[in-house]
Amino acid sequence: MGAQIRVYKRRIKSVTATKKITKAMEMIAASRIIKAQRQVEASSPYARELTRAVAAVATGSNTQHPLTTETERPVRAAVLLVTSDRGLAGGYSSNAIKAAETLREKLVAEGKEVVQYVVGRKGVAYYTFRERKLADSWTGFTDSPSYADAKAVAAPLIEAAVQDTAEGGVDELHIVFTEFVSMMTQSPVEKRLLPLSLAETDAAAGQGAKAEILPLFDFEPSAEEVLDALLPRYVESRIFNALLQSAASEHAARRRAMKSATDNAEELIKSLTRLANAARQADITQEISEIVGGAGALADANAGSD
Repeated sequence: MGAQIRVYKRRIKSVTATKKITKAMEMIAASRIIKAQRQVEASSPYARELTRAVAAVATGSNTQHPLTTETERPVRAAVLLVTSDRGLAGGYSSNAIKAAETLREKLVAEGKEVVQYVVGRKGVAYYTFRERKLADSWTGFTDSPSYADAKAVAAPLIEAAVQDTAEGGVDELHIVFTEFVSMMTQSPVEKRLLPLSLAETDAAAGQGAKAEILPLFDFEPSAEEVLDALLPRYVESRIFNALLQSAASEHAARRRAMKSATDNAEELIKSLTRLANAARQADITQEISEIVGGAGALADANAGSD
């Protein structure tokens, strides 16, 4: 029995150490969620006003720009997937990957070739393991992205969008990321960034935005050159917002996963403690029985000698 008690004590000590780690990770993730939420809120006014400006140029001119004009028969689409660099975040990365795979199947069914771009080591590992080609990938900043990171990601995507498909360009640009809804809810979403959908742009800019902003802008030197300048910034801001949303979602998912791990560790410690106490009680009961039995045998022996 003594050996069994020692086993339980070792397991309790090990689980207690694990609980301390998961509790610390839970607290760190909770503190980082607040910062990530503030970054999302801070980036919203810029993205909103930029969207209004893009809507004004796109709807206030007849310019046929490659970033706003639908291709009659699109043959190639770029998909940017945002995952995490680290694990211990529940199903955060796997859910985003599933959404990207669903989008890929849809695009392939439409007869389009998919060009894959990935942010985050988890996504890169997924495609590398399956020996699937990546056009480009970025790692090392998923939990705290900066605007410079968004620019670095957007640059090759914008370049591919303005190139002809015969030269390796793409007709469409999609992004798959995890949208932060609340502390308990994070949903993987897919959005098409290019060609720019005017319906989506008007909705993002707000109801009545088109009527409000059209009289406020004159396009100099031309609407096409204004689009050349605005649309890259528009793509960068959308990607930056997606990175920030994903970072907040990653921290929330990790906090929830670590809280679940901490709760499970507490339950396991309670269960092991009960088993250790039962083993100790059985050991004590056995020792008492042996003492009582020995005392009885000694009494019988003394009585016989008398």
